[in-house]
Amino acid sequence: MASNLMKALDAAFGHPRGKVGELGGRVMAKLNAKVEEHVVEVAGPTAEEVVLVLGPGPGVGLKLAGERALKAIGVDPSQVMLAEARDRCAELIVAGRVELREGAATRTGQPEASVDVVTSVNNVHLWGNRAAAFHELRRVLRPGGRLVVAAHRMVLDTSEYDLIREAEQAGFTTVRTSLHQYGGVVPPTVQLLADVPA
Repeated sequence: MASNLMKALDAAFGHPRGKVGELGGRVMAKLNAKVEEHVVEVAGPTAEEVVLVLGPGPGVGLKLAGERALKAIGVDPSQVMLAEARDRCAELIVAGRVELREGAATRTGQPEASVDVVTSVNNVHLWGNRAAAFHELRRVLRPGGRLVVAAHRMVLDTSEYDLIREAEQAGFTTVRTSLHQYGGVVPPTVQLLADVPA
């Protein structure tokens, strides 16, 4: 019974697929909306900057980033989530301000030093090899770039100190974390901010 529940949760939220993944996307769009909004606000992309949104899920934060940035690129391993993000960001895609591609934290498909900002909401625990992922994100960020990662504290499989250490080992500087509560049923969220030396 517990095994079936874990499989269903993974299909809905971990590695969204099929109809369960579509339902999970709708839930994520509602429950994560305030976190997504806050992360984009903290990241502060300008009209001259390119943003990489890692694991955009149903595209809520991707759309917000695309409305502010020169371009927002969403990279997600789930075809279901890419389809939902494509629907949500359709006008921005046509305008050339949002781009979507299949990929993951360890293989973004981005050239070196090609983005100004990287954001990630509620998927750091799914990165697999987190150390390699931090190195990949450091690789694609331009000098002076910034990283903003947010994750529900209850799903983190590590401590905030481990995240800081891993980001620093990848070459990020001024790495810091903070805890945020968005109200309602959303659990406390850990936010990590880091910079790339200019």
